[in-house]
Amino acid sequence: MARRYDCTDSTDRKTGLREAASAVRRGELVVLPTDTVYGVGADAFSPDAVGDLLEAKGRGRNMPSPVLVGSPNTLHGLVTDFPESAWELVDAFWPGALTLVARHQPSLTWDLGDSRGTVAVRMPLHPVAIELLKEFGPMAVSSANLSGHPAPQDCDAAQEMLGESVAVYLDGGPTPDSVPSSIVDVTGKTPVLLRAGALSAEELRKVVPDMEVAS
Repeated sequence: MARRYDCTDSTDRKTGLREAASAVRRGELVVLPTDTVYGVGADAFSPDAVGDLLEAKGRGRNMPSPVLVGSPNTLHGLVTDFPESAWELVDAFWPGALTLVARHQPSLTWDLGDSRGTVAVRMPLHPVAIELLKEFGPMAVSSANLSGHPAPQDCDAAQEMLGESVAVYLDGGPTPDSVPSSIVDVTGKTPVLLRAGALSAEELRKVVPDMEVAS
């Protein structure tokens, strides 16, 4: 039976974070708040857990799961050929609503879907999410909705859609914004904005003036 914890209560939050980390270690799914929408997360290095995540959402392997991290330093073990412009974006906008698509280390034994050697990675600006990520490590996290449905801004909406497929729900109250993160591809010589979200092209170009916008 799914367990739910009120993270606005300090005691419940501490218990919930401990239980969520334990659930992820067991290969189970958890729902957590972020600075954009609620996410459903799993151990990024467990192909079975990531498969369960995609199945719970009704999502195909052609839409691989992003990875959330609790610190920019985690990037050193996850990505390769990370250009200086990408580090400048990290310095300017992390933690926050910026997802970077980078080449992942070829030695990593993970299966996030049909990612073709890349990973979409972000550090969210939410204390509950960061605490869980620092406790557990990198997690595959996608919006906590059934594919084709709106991404949830509160725990009730996430639980209504995902139900018992999730072991632990961390309720952090309504998320501050429903706008998704902006996505920038940093795998090439020039950064490319794939999706304008919470950060506009104008804001991003203040840091990387040569950034292109995907057509």
